[in-house]
Amino acid sequence: MIISDDSLRIIFKRTRKIAVVGVSANPVRPSYFVARYLGLKGFRVIPVNPGLAGQTLFGETVYATLADIPDGVDMVDIFRKPDAVPALVDEALARWPALQTIWMQIGVTHAEAAAKARARGVTVVQDRCPKIEYQRLFGELRMGGFATGIISSKL
Repeated sequence: MIISDDSLRIIFKRTRKIAVVGVSANPVRPSYFVARYLGLKGFRVIPVNPGLAGQTLFGETVYATLADIPDGVDMVDIFRKPDAVPALVDEALARWPALQTIWMQIGVTHAEAAAKARARGVTVVQDRCPKIEYQRLFGELRMGGFATGIISSKL
C-alpha cells in the first residue's frame, strides 16, 4: 500500500512519542542516528533493545520489550528483520489499543502483520525511513543534492 506525502505529514504532525525497536547504542548504526535525529526534531524517543535494557539513550531508559514501556506511544518504529515483525505488531496492538502508527524501516516489510494492524485502524508504513521522509517532506534534504519537490525558499 502506497502512503501519500499528505498521509506522512499527518503522521509526523500527530506523533509525539515513538518507540524505536532495535535501537543501537553505536552512533554509526542507522537505528542510532535515526532515533537521535527524531529526538532532535522534538519527538520523544523511547528506545527498545533487550541487550541495552536499563541503560539510558537519548535521555530515556532503554526497555527490553514494548510491553515494558510504562506509558503510551503514538508510533512504533521497527528496526528488526521481517520475521520479527508479526510478534512486535501483536505486542504493540495488545499494549496500546490506541496506537496510531507502525513504521517498518527500509528493507522491512510484512504483509500479514501490516494487514492485521490496518484492520485495527493503525496506519502502517513499510520499507521507508522516518528520518528520510521527514527531511524530504520538510525541506531538509537539499544539502545532499536531493530533489525534494519542496520549495523551501522564502521571499
